[in-house]
Amino acid sequence: MRFVVVTGMSGGGKSTALKMLEDAGFYCVDNLPVSLIEKFVELIATPGSEITKVALGLDVRAGQSFSEATAILQKEKKAGYDFEILFMDASDFALVKRYKETRRLHPLAMDGRIEDGIWRERKMLEGIREQADYVIDTTNLLTRELKGELDRIFIQNEEYNSLMITLLSFGFKYGIPADADLVFDVRFLPNPYYLDALKQKTGNDKEVSDYVMQFSESEEFLDRLTDMLGFLIPNYVKEGKYQLVVAIGCTGGQHRSVTLANELYSRMKNQGSYGIKLFHREVRDKR
Repeated sequence: MRFVVVTGMSGGGKSTALKMLEDAGFYCVDNLPVSLIEKFVELIATPGSEITKVALGLDVRAGQSFSEATAILQKEKKAGYDFEILFMDASDFALVKRYKETRRLHPLAMDGRIEDGIWRERKMLEGIREQADYVIDTTNLLTRELKGELDRIFIQNEEYNSLMITLLSFGFKYGIPADADLVFDVRFLPNPYYLDALKQKTGNDKEVSDYVMQFSESEEFLDRLTDMLGFLIPNYVKEGKYQLVVAIGCTGGQHRSVTLANELYSRMKNQGSYGIKLFHREVRDKR
């Protein structure tokens, strides 16, 4: 029996995750009354049951009884009923944006302010988040990327990567990305924009990539950045960081930054100790 408790921030993707797990063969129950949790656990753990995969949705819609629900789950765990906790999260900015787009009220926004509801919910969920086996931040995840992450954890049973790294190219003329954790400026390299043959191309084109990478400074920059990230990433993981955005910028975000983000992605994508994705903010095609 595989028993997964799906919880997290309202608007973080819990309902979507439950639907995806249901499609993957899990028997899913959402927002079960707290008084029925113990009986539910006993029933699904009955020997000979045909149900082998279960997901239970648990969130603050249970009101003040949420802490009671988590206490019951811990009691059941001590009694020998094993379960995993999947915590769905997102940045406060993303959560506010999602609530405004759907025009829904946050369940804890007593005064009508979404920000206050999010703050109260984070305080309420601190304990269960610390106990979570998996934390998935959906701030920058596409639906297909979330499905891939859930498939990898719960279907393919691969090792969970607690840290998701986004390599992001951008143009300084359009502003530094608000969600960037680390920002690197590669405007010290010669700019392909001033070559007529390369001006209308991007770093995704071989001609531009070859031009940028012909300079020894490009290789040295990548070597030093790779070494630094090799030092930082294990320490970020140790401190519980689960989302890292590494932004590489040039003037317009079309040539140098795209090339170097691609090269860094090629170096890091098969490391296995973290999840990684690549995004070019100023270029339409994404990887």
